[in-house]
Amino acid sequence: MQDQFNILIVDDEPGIRITLAGILEDEGYNVIVAENGYQGIAAAKNTNFKIAFLDMKMPGINGIETFKEIKKISPDTIIFFMTAYLAEDTLNEAAELETRAILYKPLDLDLILKTLKEDLTKTTILVVDDESVIRDTLQEILEDRGYKVYVAANGYMAIEIAKNTHFDIMFIDILMPGIDGFQTLEEIRKIYPKTKVVLMTGQDIEDFTKQAVSRGAFAHITKPVDLVSLLQLTIKVIERK
Repeated sequence: MQDQFNILIVDDEPGIRITLAGILEDEGYNVIVAENGYQGIAAAKNTNFKIAFLDMKMPGINGIETFKEIKKISPDTIIFFMTAYLAEDTLNEAAELETRAILYKPLDLDLILKTLKEDLTKTTILVVDDESVIRDTLQEILEDRGYKVYVAANGYMAIEIAKNTHFDIMFIDILMPGIDGFQTLEEIRKIYPKTKVVLMTGQDIEDFTKQAVSRGAFAHITKPVDLVSLLQLTIKVIERK
């Protein structure tokens, strides 16, 4: 039986509401459903929700506006967006919000359950680098500080891992075989728009800096990595979550 925290599901599709609610209730969670944004906002005024699943496209008031109103009532509620399709302008707007992730329909229910069983308050970090020494060193240093750390040897592995695990922070090397750090960043953004990405490189700093900024990286660091600076940067990212 899971911790008895409350979950809100807001979706105008009854099949989604009933199916997702039934599965979560079977896992021991307290679930309240709403068929539109207005009902969801009203529910948030009466119940403290730890997590809310909001459909992006609904009649009356869409998921983004519902998100904003619920956050005014309950700033600490962790919110996941759900969608079957997403226009580029809507995706950009969603990326500016403090949403946990965007879940694409049909929903991966195993992924949802896995996510809920994780410690949602613990900072999760992914280190992506084709150099094993760098991966292992950063993982050890960060885990010693109490963070939950995963590693990937290339961009393809990072993207696959990101499909099953939410990350608050990613440290991504730029030059990797197969798919470079910039391309990896772009694919990660499609899965988790708000994940803070720190790009790493040992290459020309001026050109790298311009590209990192234009691609939406939170920050960039050069190799060899200064571990003190990396830890300070990690704390800074967490404070900005």
